[in-house]
Amino acid sequence: MERFSNINTILAFVTVAREGSVSKAAEVLNLTQPAISHQIKRLTEETGITLFDRTPGGLRITPDGKALLGKAEQVLEVMTEFHRSAHRRAGRVRGKLRIGTIVDPEFIRLGRLLSNLRVEYPEIETELVHGMSGNILARLRRNQIDAGFFLSGPDDVDQFSSDQDEPIHAVKLADFSYKVIAPDGWQDRITGADWTQLAALPWIGTPELSVHHRLLGKIFEEHGCQQNVVALVDQESSMLEMVRAGVGLSLSRDSIALQQKQSFGLAVCDDVSIPASLSFITLERLKGNPAVSALFELLRKTWRRADREL
Repeated sequence: MERFSNINTILAFVTVAREGSVSKAAEVLNLTQPAISHQIKRLTEETGITLFDRTPGGLRITPDGKALLGKAEQVLEVMTEFHRSAHRRAGRVRGKLRIGTIVDPEFIRLGRLLSNLRVEYPEIETELVHGMSGNILARLRRNQIDAGFFLSGPDDVDQFSSDQDEPIHAVKLADFSYKVIAPDGWQDRITGADWTQLAALPWIGTPELSVHHRLLGKIFEEHGCQQNVVALVDQESSMLEMVRAGVGLSLSRDSIALQQKQSFGLAVCDDVSIPASLSFITLERLKGNPAVSALFELLRKTWRRADREL
């Protein structure tokens, strides 16, 4: 029976094909570029097939490579299922989970989740990767994390679940609203204002991958107006500080908006709000992974227990 020397050669091939370059594949697999190139060369020699052509724009998969790609992906899926079955047979769940986190730990109940995970699944190791909500989705699709928290409009996650290329499995954890907040003394400027009038006021903008940018962009597009961005930040604490300093408007979760109004006198626009949801997501193909499955089960328990205590 003919044997390939290393499953990592197939993993490298599939990852380079997905990412379109050795450098991106190296980033996803946390390896060096020479290591990835060596694996591709090794698989090329073992199969006798040229898998990629070099072009001025980078690597391009050959017709032969494309014909083998589906089979290579099946091999990786079978190996993944093999490990799942072995762990189930052993009667324990172990492994490493890379979890994407967002906003503040208290809001996503991160401490409770990790504490419960440590107690119930002591052989699961966790690595936290913090970022904006859009970063979490991008990292998930690039296989840089296994699961993560995600902020969106109430119906946005349902659209990801129907993605034909890489469907997303999501569990909604909470619904809430974003309020428009403004500096102290601006209440008269925002009371009674509609979205078109609010757009003309100075705003503290956020990067494209932030949930603020995504939600506001959709609203302003619907109203045919453009947001007057005078500053750009990527941290919620920085946004609040700039609002308190009198720079301009920002979005804030309803609970935080109330706290900021009571503590710092910030103005809150009660005439408009934006519904949003907090979800926990993974790739559809990963939800059967024992460690990921255990994480989702524990996540539901953690949120149910916390809700009962409120």
